[in-house]
Amino acid sequence: MRSIAGTHDDSAAWDVARPQRPGRVAGVDMAGFRVPGPLVGGLRVVPHPAVMLILEFGASRPVLEADSGRRHGGSLVAGPGFGAGGGVRAWGEQVECVQVRLSPVVAGMVLGARPAELAGSPVSLDDLWGREASRMREQLREIPSWEDRFVFMDRLLARRLEARSPVDPAVAWAWNRIVVGKGLVRIDDLAAELGWSRKRLWSRFHANIGLPPKGAAKLVRFDHAVHRLIAGESAAQVAADGGYCDQSHLHRDVMAFTGTTPATVLREPFLTVDDRAWPTGPDSVSSV
Repeated sequence: MRSIAGTHDDSAAWDVARPQRPGRVAGVDMAGFRVPGPLVGGLRVVPHPAVMLILEFGASRPVLEADSGRRHGGSLVAGPGFGAGGGVRAWGEQVECVQVRLSPVVAGMVLGARPAELAGSPVSLDDLWGREASRMREQLREIPSWEDRFVFMDRLLARRLEARSPVDPAVAWAWNRIVVGKGLVRIDDLAAELGWSRKRLWSRFHANIGLPPKGAAKLVRFDHAVHRLIAGESAAQVAADGGYCDQSHLHRDVMAFTGTTPATVLREPFLTVDDRAWPTGPDSVSSV
């Protein structure tokens, strides 16, 4: 487990844990977080091309708050790209949770709800899983180590995956092409390779993944770009390699997804934690 600064003024430290061994379910990644102090100013949620599951079990519940003032507390699930626009912030104190990132290709099987049903506002895990969610929180609270918690979660997710039908294979193929291509794919080319019309691809993809194909490609491209910026690469190089017309185009894309400039977003605690808790290399987004 590693401790890092969790706020702009360093008044709280985050303990971040990662599994020591790969899980049994492809397309699933997880990390553990412990936040003993308050999140001063809140934590800007930066969108990611995955379904986010937060299962809390600490002394208090984390809260997500949107610009509208609407709040969502406790264990929850949010669709891919959640937080786009920079209007969602996380708050909490004495929070312990496991956060799971699910590829949209496997999320529906694991959760029992397709990503399209999770678009917009977060959904309470209690609403999705009923009493099972409460039992999981109690069990996680009793498990003494992060690694044992990860093993517990891995077994649970694998069991849920086996009980449901897989996503449309053609849609899974299209998602994988977008991820492998780092978002630099032509949607018309995907439709042509599938032998579908653009309209049919849009409809099937959106129903299964929770985003239209073009929106998914933009989100994947943004995710690669912002992590390359965090790694210290120049905006000019990231824009050139990432398929942006120029630095201004990259700037507008970052603003659209985060509500702030590239220079500012690189100092956001969410991405500081993200850089340590999750794989952030060029092929970090799961294609399965």
